[in-house]
Amino acid sequence: MFDIQAVQSAIRAQGLDGWLLYDFRGSNILARRILKFADDTMGSRRWMYFVPANGNPRKLVHRIESGALDHLPGDKTVYLKWQEFEAGVANLTRGAAKVAMEYSPRNGNPYISRVDAGTIELVQSNGMTIVPSGDLVQLFEAVWDQDQWEMHLAAGVQTDSAYAAAWAFIAQMIREHGETTEAAVRDVIMDHFAKHGLTTYHPPIVGVNANSGDPHYETGTAPIRAGDFVLVDLWAKLNKPRAVYSDLTRVGFVGETVPEKYEAIFQIVAAARDAAIKLVRDRFAAGLPLQGYEVDDACRAVIEQAGYGPYFVHRTGHSIGQEVHGNGANMDNLETHETRRVLPGSCFSVEPGIYQSEFGVRSEVDVFVDHDQQVHVTAGELQRHVVPILLDF
Repeated sequence: MFDIQAVQSAIRAQGLDGWLLYDFRGSNILARRILKFADDTMGSRRWMYFVPANGNPRKLVHRIESGALDHLPGDKTVYLKWQEFEAGVANLTRGAAKVAMEYSPRNGNPYISRVDAGTIELVQSNGMTIVPSGDLVQLFEAVWDQDQWEMHLAAGVQTDSAYAAAWAFIAQMIREHGETTEAAVRDVIMDHFAKHGLTTYHPPIVGVNANSGDPHYETGTAPIRAGDFVLVDLWAKLNKPRAVYSDLTRVGFVGETVPEKYEAIFQIVAAARDAAIKLVRDRFAAGLPLQGYEVDDACRAVIEQAGYGPYFVHRTGHSIGQEVHGNGANMDNLETHETRRVLPGSCFSVEPGIYQSEFGVRSEVDVFVDHDQQVHVTAGELQRHVVPILLDF
């Protein structure tokens, strides 16, 4: 249910006159989620919903879809002609000077930029100042409730155990046949997910040797043999409405003893991961605010100081939600300058990596800050060493 009082309280807390939500043919998934649209709701005409800091909300809907916002409170204006739409926009925001929209200046944060430039221009033509709605979106889309937290924990049990299944399969195939393939390991993981009631939008990454050095490698049919290095990145959620993802990456070596060249790089990556987690814990323990870019800085500094800065080629982490890349703050000061705050009730990955031509190492965990500001690392124990697959499985 859409909680108008909570939304208006958040608008006032941010010193805004209102929040203007807009959608055209599903272009603004953030607005649709926040306004509690059913996933299968169809629509082909523009609508706007204005939530003022105080008072009744206002709706603007097309005549042939005049019921599009009937599940929400507020006064309704129906338009037909484009001229009526433009006049309706001006009337919708009357009395307001500073409003939030799903907009980012210079598209600096594309994750919240869901409103097209022309619509922004139309609203601004009425003398409006538009500011990004990023932190408002976080509060009402990226913050989990208790049911979602419990579904994340349940998914994490099975994403964690998927590694045991994958490593054991590799060990068995090597002992019995001398080799297996990336695709075969991927299929074992997908079968594991299906068996335990999990779903995912895309199969996992299984990369051997040089393939592990490509952060977004598409799993192929490369053979896996004794003496090989293997990276597995997997993500899944319960196959239930509103379920949220668990997203992990771990690495192993097909042998009984891990060569130093792999373990040394892993230890740098693990230290960077742990530095990021420590910053999050320290800030929330002290009751101090934390922005996403700061987590990236803390993590990246460890890898840069070790001399591998150029080989860490992506942000430290991403928001996690109903999509594996969720709609909250990312841990990023590389691809974007993420100034959104890390909020209680939100989850994100911490996943530093060092990617070289011969092999790449990534260690990915999920971090959840609960509503009491306690920090949790989910889905099993932190990986402390490269897994010696033929020794442990």
